[in-house]
Amino acid sequence: MARTKYNTPKRSTLSYHDRVEKIFKKFEDIIKRPLRFTTKRSFEALLFLIVFFGFFGFLAYKMTLPMMLNTFMQTAYQLLLETVFYIMAICVLMGGISKLLIEFGVVRLMENILRPLMKPLYNLPGVAALGAVMTFLSDNPAIISLAHDKNFAQYFKKYQLVSLTNFGTAFGMGLVVIAFMIGKGFGSGAAVGLVGAFIGSIVSTRLMQRSTLKTYPEMDTPVIEGSVDGDEQAITYKSEGTVLQRFLNGILDGGKDGVTIGLAIIPGVLCISTVVMMLTFGPSGANGEYTGAAYEGVPVITMLADKINFVFNWLFGFKFGALISFPITALGAVGAALGLVPRFVSEGIIDNNAIAVFTAMGMCWSGYLSTHTAMLDSLGYRKLIGKAIGAHTVGGLVAGIAAHWLYVLLALIF
Repeated sequence: MARTKYNTPKRSTLSYHDRVEKIFKKFEDIIKRPLRFTTKRSFEALLFLIVFFGFFGFLAYKMTLPMMLNTFMQTAYQLLLETVFYIMAICVLMGGISKLLIEFGVVRLMENILRPLMKPLYNLPGVAALGAVMTFLSDNPAIISLAHDKNFAQYFKKYQLVSLTNFGTAFGMGLVVIAFMIGKGFGSGAAVGLVGAFIGSIVSTRLMQRSTLKTYPEMDTPVIEGSVDGDEQAITYKSEGTVLQRFLNGILDGGKDGVTIGLAIIPGVLCISTVVMMLTFGPSGANGEYTGAAYEGVPVITMLADKINFVFNWLFGFKFGALISFPITALGAVGAALGLVPRFVSEGIIDNNAIAVFTAMGMCWSGYLSTHTAMLDSLGYRKLIGKAIGAHTVGGLVAGIAAHWLYVLLALIF
């Protein structure tokens, strides 16, 4: 029997809570009695404590407890001083510039230039270009605020609207990432990485649309029934006051937005980057002993990556296994991933090829594991979270591979 929108088989969309409850239900069937809520929470707490103390116990065993604690705090402190404040300064400056570009119509001009590319490359209406520019200048959630605008949403079909999570995320914090890389002296690598992120965004968006339509063909309908298009002129940002007032307001408001982004990245950089660094770099003592200094640790990630680095070398051009820490961290927070770059520079293990890959994957992924769930939930399509994450994982890998081989090609030509 032909599959229609009325008999499409349902796919599993169980959340973490649902899966845990399913496990407890099987256990209850075995013991022939229900478990109380507090008992279930006790099991979860016990499992967490085993993992928590197992992880830090392993580090303490290798480093000794005093050295581990000192390194843990010193690394977070140095990241705050050397990296977070630097990124925050970039966010404030770029926030002010971004607001000026919006205030004086440059963003709409860029939208008009990019509009013809949307349909052939992304299978999206032309107004989607506005979303790409907005997320590039700010962060992933900017695309959702546009998606909730009826005048914007009327241009889309349902499967196209949900693919905006992948489309917008691929450009999130792009301006900050590129400015950071250029500030570290890797302008050519950042430029190639931008092209790689562009390629990855196409793959991610198209995969999301295809998988959504394959499972839910009923989503090939307009977001707002009966609408053909929206009022494009209503998708705008009001400008009031004199030119000087608009300039000052743009600088100050954009700077405040930059501070917000800068503050938002602090937990990711201090928590995630600290742990990743402690699993990437080894002891710094002259005789290989631990001193409790910042950036020491047990290089588990490096040792594992070195064993299969021929794969990463072919795909991304990574000459050192430690470099894989950047893409791993970018899965959760690109700001935290940027915190690794200064250390790589000081270690002398980074070059423009690696920066190209970092820029491409950092932009394309930009912490999608921590944002996709909230973004799709906001749109009312929680059932598509798994598809969005799967498509974006592939898109980010393609972005990194494309950036590497594009850099190799340009190096051969020039």
